[in-house]
Parts: sequence; C-alpha cells; structure tokens
Amino acid sequence: MRKRLESYKSMQEEIRELRHKLEHLYGSESLIANDTILDYRSGYPVPQSVVGYDFDKEYRLAARYRNRISRLEKECAETEEFVEAIPDSLTRRIFRMHYLEGRSQKDIAKAVHLDRSTVGKKICRFFSLRSGYIDSLQTFH
Repeated sequence: MRKRLESYKSMQEEIRELRHKLEHLYGSESLIANDTILDYRSGYPVPQSVVGYDFDKEYRLAARYRNRISRLEKECAETEEFVEAIPDSLTRRIFRMHYLEGRSQKDIAKAVHLDRSTVGKKICRFFSLRSGYIDSLQTFH
C-alpha cells in the first residue's frame, strides 16, 4: 500500500494527461496516415500512395485512454478510502496532506504543530504497526 500511496500524485497527473489527450484526439495530425494501394486502371498494378484519416486508430486510442483512466481512478479512490479509514485523526491528517495533497513533511509539521521528525516517525510507525498486524494475521491462519 505504501507504493500506491507514494504514486498517488503521479496517478492524478496521468489521469489529467490522458483526459487532455482524449479531448484533443479527434482531428489530430498523428491520426493522418498514408498507405499504398495498387491501381489496376491501366491493366497493370501501379502502386499509388493514399493519404487519409485513420478512424480505427482513433477509436482504439480513445478506448485505451478511457480504460486507463478508469483503472487509475479506481486505484485513486481505493487509496483515498484507505487514508480516510485510518482511525487516528492526526495520522489520517498527516497521510492526507503528505500522500494525497503532496505536501512536504516540513509543511505538514507546521500545519499540525509538530516537529518534522515527529511527522516522519508517525508515518513510519503507522506502516510498521500495520505490517506487524498483517504478519500476525497471516501466522494466525
């Protein structure tokens, strides 16, 4: 879960980038393609170049972008739910500010009136307690 928390801001940025690409996909010059056909009007195959808009490629790219956006939004929602489910109010606030808002530990320390090192320790302690809890569940079953 720590890796997902750390990649949350990047996922948000990727969603914005993909939405921008999706909005500007239609009519894009990158979808203009050329192909070679054989012209038999003279009775012999004569290669000719044809230029046109690739609607199939547009459809495939749009579908790919929508699927990726959907997966990223689901991951972001799960990450947000994880943070909001943290029982301790101070830890939840620290996690929200650090992982979801992308603020530095120094800024967070100022906002919650703690030392920067205390903020870092709270984050580390949460993960060490969480991994210990998961390990104890696994050995129990």
